[in-house]
Amino acid sequence: MKCILMRTRLLALLMLAAFFSLLQARGQAPSAAPADNVALSALSMTNRAAWQQHMTLGSGDVLSISLFDSGGPREAWPNVIVGPDGRISYLEARDVMAAGYTIDELRTNIQNAFAKANLEVRPPVIITPVTIASKKYFMLGAVTDKGGTFVMDRPLTIMEAAARAGGLEIGVFERNTVEMADPSHSFIVRNGKRLDIDFEKLFWRGDLSQNIPLEPNDYIYFASAGANEIYVLGQVYSPGIVPFSPSTTIIGAVTTRGGYTPAAYRAKVLVVRGSLNHPQTFVVNTSDILKGKAGNFKLEPRDIVFVAEKPWQIAEDLLNEATRSYIEAVTVTYTGVKLGVPIGILK
Repeated sequence: MKCILMRTRLLALLMLAAFFSLLQARGQAPSAAPADNVALSALSMTNRAAWQQHMTLGSGDVLSISLFDSGGPREAWPNVIVGPDGRISYLEARDVMAAGYTIDELRTNIQNAFAKANLEVRPPVIITPVTIASKKYFMLGAVTDKGGTFVMDRPLTIMEAAARAGGLEIGVFERNTVEMADPSHSFIVRNGKRLDIDFEKLFWRGDLSQNIPLEPNDYIYFASAGANEIYVLGQVYSPGIVPFSPSTTIIGAVTTRGGYTPAAYRAKVLVVRGSLNHPQTFVVNTSDILKGKAGNFKLEPRDIVFVAEKPWQIAEDLLNEATRSYIEAVTVTYTGVKLGVPIGILK
């Protein structure tokens, strides 16, 4: 019953997000967002992000370029595509760099190219965007439609992006509809760093303060609730995923991933359990376990076992590093298994 109520709440929020988008597409502006920019739709937010205030062009964008004089537009080229090398050509202005420049800056570049060609003074250049395809974001994991690369053709929030992908994946268990996504282990990465966004609050409690606008090249991953896996990371010979079974222990998991490297600090191995935003941590002395001085530590599904390289004192000191390794591991594993293209997203 709890899963059904959560799913109903999520569907309602996603439908509202789609409704706001539809209103905007029809020219009906939604009501203004509060001053703190809490909203379902990015289109209703009052503050524009830095990338929107300085909107630059990129490969794949399509432009309409013409000259404007007293007789009106002329020499109109309606579909000028920014090439893979970031350049365009228009009349005598050949191989002009467009990628990384705003519309106004590109106009200046074209005028300068005309001047270098020793042409008579040209009328002003008019540039109109036709299609913006260079701004993208990435979404993988437990979403209904196949995840991958999405074009950011307008401002979007996390919930709007999830709605675009068909919403979070659902399944059926004992004739009940259940969520297949696990917000507690889901995350968003921007500029190589995980953002402090609580997916549990957003998707389970409807806390719109977590519904931030996306930026180009954001990476969103929705973990699977059905993934009975353990993540063994850090100083082991083969960091990665270990299938969970009721008998899985920390020593068994480390052994499955090739055992410790010579640099491993075995006296304090960190186990992270629970959500990424509200984790429970355990410090396990595996040296004592191997010597028979302590019992083996049993693991649970989605535990993160992190083996440090050097001695440490406080578990919180390692949490960021453990979380970073987890994000890299699930990303590489998912893209390698599902898409066949391993990638790295963290700096």
